Amino acid sequence: MRHGKKINHLGRTSAHRKAMQANMAASLLKHKRIVTTLAKAKALRSYVEPLINRSKQDTTHSRRIVFSYLQDKEAVTELFRVISPKIMDRPGGYTRILKLGFRKGDGAEIAMMELVDFNELLLTGKSAKPGKTQRTRRGRSRKSTVGTPTESKTPKKDTTNK
Repeated sequence: MRHGKKINHLGRTSAHRKAMQANMAASLLKHKRIVTTLAKAKALRSYVEPLINRSKQDTTHSRRIVFSYLQDKEAVTELFRVISPKIMDRPGGYTRILKLGFRKGDGAEIAMMELVDFNELLLTGKSAKPGKTQRTRRGRSRKSTVGTPTESKTPKKDTTNK
């Protein structure tokens, strides 16, 4: 039965689960985006969002509390120096979970978890490769403009008699 089960234990002991969440949170804070299973991403969201919220107050006490959870100096400095100024006016919801599909080996649902204010593609509203033209499957490029005369690639024959 499921009586009183507040968190997803993820099939691990408590020590293993805490270490895994600390490592995943440190990776998320360093790289701003990670790919994991959907269950781990949902569990990580409740682990990392209070830490991000605590980083709004840059005090020694809050740094020590965050370090006690993460155990990674680089992640803590990244959180307080880079991430904290960007999320200062956001009231919550610092992470985003995007479903990617199912893993081929075991069918687990894969998701990408990212920090909301660090996705440059969504913030600017532009595509990733603006200069790239579309090509057909056989490799020739599509005609970009309609109605422009195209020159023949075969050389013109000389019809004058010499």
